[in-house]
Amino acid sequence: MIDLLARMLARPEPVLSEAGPRDAAALAALHAAAFGRGWSEHEFERLLLEKNVIAHRAKTARALAGFVLSRIAGGEAEILSIAVASSRRGRGLARRLLDLHLRRLAGLAVTAVFLEVGEDNNAARRLYARAGFRDVGRRPAYYARGPQGKAQEKVQEKDQGKAQAPANALVLRRDLA
Repeated sequence: MIDLLARMLARPEPVLSEAGPRDAAALAALHAAAFGRGWSEHEFERLLLEKNVIAHRAKTARALAGFVLSRIAGGEAEILSIAVASSRRGRGLARRLLDLHLRRLAGLAVTAVFLEVGEDNNAARRLYARAGFRDVGRRPAYYARGPQGKAQEKVQEKDQGKAQAPANALVLRRDLA
C-alpha cells in the first residue's frame, strides 16, 4: 500500500525528445530562470529554425524540465546552452540530456563538440568532466555577473556597471570520433 502511494505521489520522470520552434517560449523562460538574463523567445525561435541547430528537451506533462541546444558547422558542434529547472537539478537530468544530445551529434557525423562554461560553475564542470570533456582554452572576463554574483550570459557593456567583476569561461572539448 505504501509503495502504491509513493508511486502515485512521485513526480514522473521527464521525457526526452527533440525540441523545435514551438518550444521557443518555454526554452526562453527556463533559460532566463537559469541564467538570470536569458535569450528571448524570438532568439530561440530563430535558432531552432536554423537547419544546423539541434535541440533536445526534457518535458513532464506540465512543464519543460531542461534542454540542450547546439549548432553544427564543419563536422564540429558547439553547445550553445544547456539548462535544467532548479527543481530538477541534482538528479541526473542534465547528464541524460547531454548523453542523448552527444549521441545525436555523433549520428550526424560530428567529430568534436565544444562549449564554454563559467570557471566557477563547479556543478557544470563536473557534469562535463564526467561526460568526457576536457579544457582546451580560457576566455577572461567572458560572463557578466548579476547582483547576487550569478554568472550570466556573455558580457554586455550596459550591464558592467551594475554587477560584480565578470567571470572567466573555460572552453571545453569532447571528441566523438
